[in-house]
Amino acid sequence: MSEECTQNCRTCAKNCSARKAESLLAPANSDSNIKKVIAVISGKGGVGKSMVTSMLAVLAARRGKRVAILDADVTGPSIPKIFGITEKATSTQRGINPVITATGIKLMSVNLLLEKETDPVIWRGPIIAGTVRQFWTDVVWGEVDLMLVDCPPGTGDVPLTIFQSLPVDGVVIVTSPQELVRMVVEKAVGMAGIMHIPVLGIVENMSYFECPDCGGRHNIFGDSNIDEVAGRHGIENIAKLPLDPKLAGLCDRGEIEIFEGSWLDSLIEVNENK
Repeated sequence: MSEECTQNCRTCAKNCSARKAESLLAPANSDSNIKKVIAVISGKGGVGKSMVTSMLAVLAARRGKRVAILDADVTGPSIPKIFGITEKATSTQRGINPVITATGIKLMSVNLLLEKETDPVIWRGPIIAGTVRQFWTDVVWGEVDLMLVDCPPGTGDVPLTIFQSLPVDGVVIVTSPQELVRMVVEKAVGMAGIMHIPVLGIVENMSYFECPDCGGRHNIFGDSNIDEVAGRHGIENIAKLPLDPKLAGLCDRGEIEIFEGSWLDSLIEVNENK
């Protein structure tokens, strides 16, 4: 520490060892009590991240947890569609009220605020990031045991805002089997490491196709290498989802809350124990 130190880091431009780290965490709405926040991320789009987010939420709700989803994919929101939600969010002096699904999962998405769900969101990065932050600070979430944040793909403004502004307890990475994906998974793992956020698991979507006639498994998109990637980073929990038209159909019809399957059970168990 310099002899000239004023003890006021706000007015000092020097990057000395005594500089106090300032928290960028945003306060949640005063009527919100959120116990755990898990971000669901992907290195690239089109891997089924929103579907995985929704399935994890449904599984947690089935175990008696009070669950919420913050849809941070502002330019490509799909969470309301997956749950069959068409009503709009309302607001009071306390803040914005999330929409609640048939099984009690609380949702907030930009599509719950737009006049038409097909209206494009043509906003620059800072505005999008600010909107996501407001979903945390202005929404009356109430009592929540587990909040899942459906992040946009990549490692840009919005994921960075989420990691800095929300008290994220861990991340789940969603990927697919293509060889190209190995690189983008590495990027997602690397970002989580830089932000000092643990990776709770990796979900490989479209991992295989199970033939309904012979019962054999076929690797439509190539052999999986996710075990190798996970092992290299010390990530123990891996889930592999099949390429299943039934799951896609449930998402298209807004009926994800009735899906059947135990592929993600281990991830929910890990989140409960962390």
